[in-house]
Amino acid sequence: MTSGISSLASTTASGTATTSGTANTSEIAGNFTQFLTLLTTQLKNQNPLDPMDTNQFTQQLVQFAGVEQQLKSNDRLDSILSASKAASSASATSYIGKTVTADGLGGQLAEGSATWTLNPARAAAKATITILDAKSNVVATQTKALAAGSQTFTWNGKTAAGMSAPDGAYTIKVAATDATGATVSVDTAVTGTVDGVDLSGASPVLTIGSQKVPLSSVQTIGLSTSGT
Repeated sequence: MTSGISSLASTTASGTATTSGTANTSEIAGNFTQFLTLLTTQLKNQNPLDPMDTNQFTQQLVQFAGVEQQLKSNDRLDSILSASKAASSASATSYIGKTVTADGLGGQLAEGSATWTLNPARAAAKATITILDAKSNVVATQTKALAAGSQTFTWNGKTAAGMSAPDGAYTIKVAATDATGATVSVDTAVTGTVDGVDLSGASPVLTIGSQKVPLSSVQTIGLSTSGT
């Protein structure tokens, strides 16, 4: 019986070290209960003339004391993760109805307007701004100069043919050069009103029309323009 307990202790201890991939809390708890049952039975039925080896007994207790502490630690970690996710979800829902600016090329055309934030590394004497639809077809093109620093670019929803583009998701592409003809890098961001939050994944994702914006990519938050 001693060898059986030792084997069980070894299995459970090694299982605890790789809990994330090989064992769950209920399995560890079941092994721990089984160990206590076997140990109690062994102590009750041991030979008084040949008692259980104290070193082995102590080693087994130490192993399962570690298992018990691991179970408690796992429970605490689960509680912390649940509380953290709940807090993150609650924070994300507070964005609904707010206007946010987030990293990205995609934008949402609604009621004849789509807005991006452009941030050239330095002043650009010429910047060709191209708007593409969901199928990557060019919808509109505009050429203008850009000052250095963050600035807002608003597309009025008009196509190159002067027609009104349908509401939906669009992408912006900017090719800029300075007065010497050298390329100027331009960071882009999308600005829009949050109308929903997707909580199905590991972290909340804001929705702006059909656009998905990770909460971590949000740069600024403001009141909805429709509510002011």
